[in-house]
Amino acid sequence: MYQVQSSKGLEYKIAKAVVEQALNQNTENWDCIQINDYEYSLIVNQESYHIFVESIDTASKTVKTFINDTYYTLSIEEPIDVLLKKMGIDLSSTIKVEPLKAPMPGLVFKILVEEGQEITKGTPLLILEAMKMENVFKASSDATIRKILVEEGQAVEKSTVLIELD
Repeated sequence: MYQVQSSKGLEYKIAKAVVEQALNQNTENWDCIQINDYEYSLIVNQESYHIFVESIDTASKTVKTFINDTYYTLSIEEPIDVLLKKMGIDLSSTIKVEPLKAPMPGLVFKILVEEGQEITKGTPLLILEAMKMENVFKASSDATIRKILVEEGQAVEKSTVLIELD
């Protein structure tokens, strides 16, 4: 069995996830060759598949990919994830949500959320005007707005906490 390897073995894990999740095959009889940074050629049980990796989110351990022009979102499990699952431990409930901080000095142009509002990853939270540009800041994960610490029109310095999340 040929295994595509990187410094962390991520390519191998992506190919294994494709075989097991998207193609519903076992990982005993397969071969994978990396074409470039985003494309792979995969052969499973004498059938050929073209894989294009759109994005990899190492925090949520998901890979968004096209396999023969069909879109899939796959999860990657490390050996530690399998062990924790067997032990009944769910780390997703223990992930700490970080507050939104100003990455640069600027002026709070518009606040797009309210305290107590439940938000999902990618929800626009606030617009900060800095260097004559409007920068929209989005939620990095699902959360609830605990407290908004700034007001529209307020000047803020770098690293100022703007919104606290739960």
